[in-house]
Amino acid sequence: MAVSLTPSQKRYLRGLAHPLKPVVLMGAKGLTDAVLAEIDLALEHHELVKVKVSADDREAREATIAEIARRTSSALVQRVGHTATLYRRSSESPEITLPR
Repeated sequence: MAVSLTPSQKRYLRGLAHPLKPVVLMGAKGLTDAVLAEIDLALEHHELVKVKVSADDREAREATIAEIARRTSSALVQRVGHTATLYRRSSESPEITLPR
């Protein structure tokens, strides 16, 4: 189930994500089950994470980011270059309160 965000919610999350550093760096092996598990764990713990995707081809990078969002049931907040910001509300202890 993909999360959908309103423009104001995306703007709010972009502001929160600005000082963050990427927590997951995808290497040459691409999107593996281990990388997805790490992203999933980071989303559960932090709710808002940056992922750096090291694909040279723009279309491949966009497809990989879309696949990550789909397989982790997260929302793509923004994409800047090789870095994608993802959001998913924590099921255990949600900390980020989204505006309406």
